[in-house]
Parts: sequence; C-alpha cells; structure tokens
Amino acid sequence: MAQLAASLRDELKRYSPGEKLPASRALVARYRVSPVTVTRALAQLATEGLVITRPGSGAYRAEPHAARPPERGDTSWQEITLSAEASFEHVPRGVDAGAVVATLAAPPPGVIEFSGGYLPAALRPERALAAALARAGRRPGAWERPPLAGIDELRAWFAREIGGPGGAVAASEVLVTAGGQSALSAALRALAPPGSAVLVESPTYPGLLAIARAAGLRTVPVPVDRDGVRPELLQRALAASGARVFVCQPLFQNPTGAVLSADRRPAILRAAREAGAFVVEDDFARRLAHADAGPLPPTLAAGDRDGTVVHVCSLTKVTSPSMRVGAIAARGPAFQRLAAIQIVDSFFVPRPLQEAALELVGAPAWERHQRAVAAELRLRREAMAAALARDPHTARAARPRHLPSGGYHLWLPLPDGTDEPALAAAALRAGVAIAPGRPYFPAEPGSPHIRLSFAPPAGVAEIDEGVRRLGAALAAGATPRGA
Repeated sequence: MAQLAASLRDELKRYSPGEKLPASRALVARYRVSPVTVTRALAQLATEGLVITRPGSGAYRAEPHAARPPERGDTSWQEITLSAEASFEHVPRGVDAGAVVATLAAPPPGVIEFSGGYLPAALRPERALAAALARAGRRPGAWERPPLAGIDELRAWFAREIGGPGGAVAASEVLVTAGGQSALSAALRALAPPGSAVLVESPTYPGLLAIARAAGLRTVPVPVDRDGVRPELLQRALAASGARVFVCQPLFQNPTGAVLSADRRPAILRAAREAGAFVVEDDFARRLAHADAGPLPPTLAAGDRDGTVVHVCSLTKVTSPSMRVGAIAARGPAFQRLAAIQIVDSFFVPRPLQEAALELVGAPAWERHQRAVAAELRLRREAMAAALARDPHTARAARPRHLPSGGYHLWLPLPDGTDEPALAAAALRAGVAIAPGRPYFPAEPGSPHIRLSFAPPAGVAEIDEGVRRLGAALAAGATPRGA
C-alpha cells in the first residue's frame, strides 16, 4: 500500500486541482494490485489532504494548501506564565465524578435518555468503524509502539482540521490524545499551578469543573450570553483573579449552544494576550453542526500566532464513546510541557486505535457519515422543540430561549423556585432521565435550568414520548404553583 501511495503521490503532480484521477479499476490494472490496496492508498492520500474522494464519482486532486508556512509569533511570554507561580492559598483537591457519571451511565431499562452526550447506535458509523479497525490491524507495524506524540499522518490530519486551509497549525504542533476529556485534564495540569484560579464560562461543562477540582484549582466564572463570553467581563476576571488560563467552548457551547460572535473573537484573544494568559479552546462540537448551520467560523487557533490558544478536539462525539482519539494543538514551551505530561500519564495512545482513526477519516464513508449526522441532529432538534411547545406543561414551564444550530442539547430555563433535583427525580419516576442545571455552574446560579439532550434517544417518536413524560413530571408538582 505504501509503495502505491508513493506512486500516486508522484503522479498527482501531473493533474490540475479538481481534476479527476483514473478510476479504481484502471489503477488496479495499471499497478497490478488488489482493489483493497487501491482504496487504502487513496484513503492515505485523502488524509494527507492531497486527494478528495466523492462517493459514486471517484477521486480528485485536492486544492493545494498555502505553500508558504504560516507565520509564527513570539512564544517567549509562555516561559513567564508557565514558571512565575505566585503564592496561592491552599485549595482542597476533591475528585467528584458524580456530574460526569450522570452523563456517561446508561439509564435503567425503559427510561428515555435525555441526559447523555453520545449518539445512539443507529447514528454511529459502526460498519465503517469495524472496517477501519480491521484494516488498521493489518497495517505494517500496527501493533508496534507508536511515536509518543502520535502517528505522523494522524497528527497532520488533525493539524489541517484545526488550522484550516491556510495551514495555521503544523503537524509538529499536535499531540494525539485519548479523547477530549484526557486532553482537557492534561491542559489544566500543564498550564495552571495547583491553588491558582482558572477562568471558565458560566454555565459550563461539568466535566471541566470536575477536572479543575481534582487538580486543586479555583474556578472563576465568566458569564456567557447568546454571543458567547463577554470580553469586558473576561478582562475584569483576569485582572481580579490573576488567572492565567481561560477555558472556553466558542462553538455550540455546552450547555447554552452559544457561538462566540465574530466581533468578540479578536477581543477575547487580545484580553488573554494582554494578561499573559492561555485560552484553552475546547472545540468539542465542530463535527456536530446541524444541516442548517451554514459555514462555521474558523477555530481560535487558526487566528493565533503567539501560542495563546491551546486547542482541544476529539473524534469521540461524532463516532462512538469508545473511539477515544483526540488532539491538543499548542506551540512553544506549552507544547513541550503538554507532551511531557502525556508521556508521564499514559505513555501514548494505543497504535491500533490511532490507525483505525486514520483509516476512518480517510474513507469515503467518513463524509457520508458526517452529512447523515448533520441532517439527523437538525431533525431531532426541531422535533424536541416542537414537542416542548406542544405539551401544555413544558410549553408553560420549560421552553428554550435559543435553538442552537449545532451540538446535541437544549438549555431550558425553569420558573424561579423550581427544585431541580426534585424535578429530575420526578422525571426519572415518569421514565425520562434529564440533567439538572446546577452542576453546570461553577458558582451559585442565577436561576434554575435543565439540559435536555436529543442525541441519545432512538428516534423522533422516543423524543416525543420523553417530552410527554417530562410534562407529566412537571404536572405532578415539580415546579412552583402558578408557573
């Protein structure tokens, strides 16, 4: 396969961008190899960004990336930020996985799951995953030790995904990680000394708060509105707390679904640079955009020259809970520290899993799967919103203010005085699992909320039934009278 890929790589020089390559049958005859070998070679070129495969049409030479290497700024500021540890008050370290377990554990039989964060089996690319894993296991060296930072081809694929067509991120600036949670944990421990403050969006992902507590960090909230975090509040929080790390989800934020607006993006980076702080960009939902999302904004990392942004992403959400392959992109001393922490923690991500990920993203089925997920998530979002509006109890007490065009959940404000744990317990008795809003806040919340996920249910009919059960729980007195 490697020899055929090298030959095709050389042959591509004779084709113009967008020009179609010979059909697979012609390549089989010319090079006297099997159809499987041709498919794998084309998949390899696709992961390198040299070829685009179109199901039912064939393979085409891709548009060339910018020939000039991206500009790199001065990362020397990181040496101060990573080393100048002030004397912080002791912060008790506590490992509380309760809020995380609530989204990971399967509900009891017969209970509809509105609390989870993964696709149902019918939406996972299980056939493509199985085929990718089988091919990966036969790759030469598949069971040998991988490079500590990850397989070069997979690092290059992540670099293109993160940096965009301008090549803002180099493969040498990417670490392959065991999923997004592992990457976030490594980032906080690498960038923030124990006892220090770390700024987080409010509300935010409970798994991030659990990581911070386990590392002995003080979480300081920065409020989020429909356009993402507010830059003026971020500036104040940086100055007041002395924090040198801010963790955010600029795209389809969990749980609000907010997208950081175009005018706020440079302001956020400017505030961080002026404070000598890192921005940890948790880009968990980029591959969960809905079919009506339109063009997505580039990553914050794509516009960063000075190593301010540490980017985290993963393949897990859009594939399977067990495809725990992700990436961290960073540069300068921060990259070296992150690489060292990963080695100490886990040595490396198992090579067969990395090879399987590489096979998956290079296969024609990958683009088909992403289109199918985008269409289905839009359908489910609309179905849940319609069901909430239709049921008299949820229409009165649990209506979303914002329908996101990406992600897998709705964030619902509840009437003041609602007892979230009581509502969650009543909903579970009625046969539907929901996520109370309190665990999403690093400090006292201003009002009660719940988060409903439309990804885990089996289909639209189950979403409708789950909302009906939630309405029954609300009718049973889980909200204040008159709400």
